[in-house]
Amino acid sequence: MGEDEDFDDAEEEFEDEEDDLFAVTPEPRTVCHLCGGAGFIASPTLAIIGGAPRTVDNGRECPHCQGSRTFNGLIPPL
Repeated sequence: MGEDEDFDDAEEEFEDEEDDLFAVTPEPRTVCHLCGGAGFIASPTLAIIGGAPRTVDNGRECPHCQGSRTFNGLIPPL
């Protein structure tokens, strides 16, 4: 049982390292210019909450980077 727990912890650490936007990588990469590295952009939607109309921001996947947050290489903003 102890070995399984160690394996699960190691797997979680690997996932965190892979998902780190600011990790040092051997190849250059560019943070997405549209979403700023968040992977999603605002998508305000009308909702009725408690009988009153309100704007709710659900967010949606960034159309420029498709949620990957970065691009390989150095890409100037267009």
